[in-house]
Amino acid sequence: MTSSPLDPKPRLRFGLACAALTGCLLLAGLPARAQDADPVLAKVNGQEIRQSDVAIAEEELGPSLAQMDPATKTDNVLSFLIDLKIVAKAAEDKKIADREDFKAKLAFARNRLLMDNLLAVEGKAATTDAAMKKVYDDAAKQITGETEVRARHILVETEDEAKAIEDELKKGADFAELAKKKSKDPGASDGGDLGFFTKDQMVPEFSSVAFALEPGKISDPVKSQFGWHIIKVEEKRNRKAPDFAQVKAQIETYVTRKAQADYVTKLRETAKIERLDKPAEAAKADPAKPAEVAKPEAAKPDAAKTPAKK
Repeated sequence: MTSSPLDPKPRLRFGLACAALTGCLLLAGLPARAQDADPVLAKVNGQEIRQSDVAIAEEELGPSLAQMDPATKTDNVLSFLIDLKIVAKAAEDKKIADREDFKAKLAFARNRLLMDNLLAVEGKAATTDAAMKKVYDDAAKQITGETEVRARHILVETEDEAKAIEDELKKGADFAELAKKKSKDPGASDGGDLGFFTKDQMVPEFSSVAFALEPGKISDPVKSQFGWHIIKVEEKRNRKAPDFAQVKAQIETYVTRKAQADYVTKLRETAKIERLDKPAEAAKADPAKPAEVAKPEAAKPDAAKTPAKK
């Protein structure tokens, strides 16, 4: 038999074959690394349950495992997978898989899993450093230079209560201490401190007074939908965007969700969609759309401390 000029010489092939056989014999006495990395944790009627199966189940079960320590979590998930194998086999024996309702649910689950995996891939591909930095820079331009105020307030039910507190403050009472004792606001324990806020983050009655006051000054009683306020402005400044590192996770979520929504919209444009549940004109005017993606906010004051917010 004539050898092709592209084939190794027969003698060389024989030598390589011997080397491969020797390697296999040597490796036969050693544990397989791939299997060691994914060990078998249990067997059910001969079917293996591996560490990777536990990981998949943990991801699926999610919040229900959050309060468990690692050892308890693994033990519970493994018990669940054992039961899953046993019951699934019983369901097969009873021909559950042949039922039409099961086939429909299986098709839905398959489509959902395909969708989730593809959108995860698209979202991950979109979250480049450049894309996230652009979102940050665009948001920072809108924030920088806007005036914000840091203020305290005391919130009470009636005007008479507010006027009594105003009199105490004029006599030299400490604002923060009075807030702790008499304010009904959830932030009273912090001396009524609302932190920094912009004008549009508060109801108009509150904002107009707070932004007109100079730092250190205390307002007359101010009425809003929440009650009566006495306001003290602590500080005013031009708002600054937080550092990129502080909001990176939030921006990453935004970029991911926007990329996914855009991808679904693009697919819809090339798909033939027929809505049979409504007249053609109505369906055309009001097509189903993917869920909107909320815009990220670069910085947001603590809502728990701002009862006067809109």
